[in-house]
Amino acid sequence: MNRKLKLIWDFRGPTANKTALHHEIHLKEYAISEKLLLQITGTETLSDMHSIAFLVVEENEMKPVRDALKPHRGQVYGG
Repeated sequence: MNRKLKLIWDFRGPTANKTALHHEIHLKEYAISEKLLLQITGTETLSDMHSIAFLVVEENEMKPVRDALKPHRGQVYGG
């Protein structure tokens, strides 16, 4: 069974949450257009000045997605 990986984009500043929400739209579009196995995206507000957008991928899909979208970081997805 493949691990699921959460690719993360960080946004900082007073418009971080709005930027993360907008970025998620593009992540959803990418997941659909590339026919990724998982269609899991989302945003999280970590503070008033820091929000993230994320895309969850199967480990075997990670390298091409990482190279195309250049996430800031990643972690194993447990959800």
